[in-house]
Amino acid sequence: MPETELRVGLCGIGLDAYWPQFKGLRARLESYVQEAAARLEKCGASVENLGLVDTPQRGREAGHACRRADVDLLVIYVTTYALSSTVLPMVQRARVPVLILNLQPDASIDYETFNRLPNRTAMTGEWLAFCSACPVPEIANVLSRAGIAFHQVTGVLKDDAVWAEIGEWIDAAAREEGARGESAWLMGNYYSGMLDIQTDLTQVAITFGSHIEHIEVDELSALGDGVSDEQTAARVDDFRNRFDVQSDCSHDELARAARTSVALEQLVAAHDLQSLAITTWAAVCGE
Repeated sequence: MPETELRVGLCGIGLDAYWPQFKGLRARLESYVQEAAARLEKCGASVENLGLVDTPQRGREAGHACRRADVDLLVIYVTTYALSSTVLPMVQRARVPVLILNLQPDASIDYETFNRLPNRTAMTGEWLAFCSACPVPEIANVLSRAGIAFHQVTGVLKDDAVWAEIGEWIDAAAREEGARGESAWLMGNYYSGMLDIQTDLTQVAITFGSHIEHIEVDELSALGDGVSDEQTAARVDDFRNRFDVQSDCSHDELARAARTSVALEQLVAAHDLQSLAITTWAAVCGE
């Protein structure tokens, strides 16, 4: 499968009513979104940073922005309490898989510093910077009722273990997207007696978006016939260098495998194959 750069739409979510009440809270949360964007880029993603989305109207706009940017995955960073009515229209319009990040800025509030804050407004603002978990059940409930699948990662923003988990989701999404853009090739015919190996190729195309092309076994056979003795000998040497070849493996069988191997490489190059399924048990490059 080819390397695919995943296009990720990233937004932080919050509530606009907080910004005039709690000085510095918005800028602080925006800095967390920037840090998440940098971390996602280190995971190999191309990030469309939508900033802090804090109203249902901005949610709709962010969803349209995802469509315009042709993102493959929407990452929603829950920075503080946010309305599910902000999230739903964004996800509905984006129409891509959703990953929710429930990440606190640190493992816990520094209560010694917290208790020295000048008033309860300042204390509430500090608490709001740590309450990312608060709206996650509300958001999960609404998305579940809407029939929208999502995944969630919970932890601490600066925890490398958390980003290793997020990196696995990025890698999985990139591989899925890569499958949607590839051409898959099928060689041979199904053996009617083995019902378990027969695949509905239309369903493969529906599920992964792959184009399935049929290749005749005769094409590989013809390429095998054209493999020279020198190419065969070089590939046998390569086998012996790379693998522990048992002493009872005959030279003729190694040579036949070597011709097939060289022919397969030529077939891959000729058709720019990203994947190939072979449905016959028979040797295809001569006896």
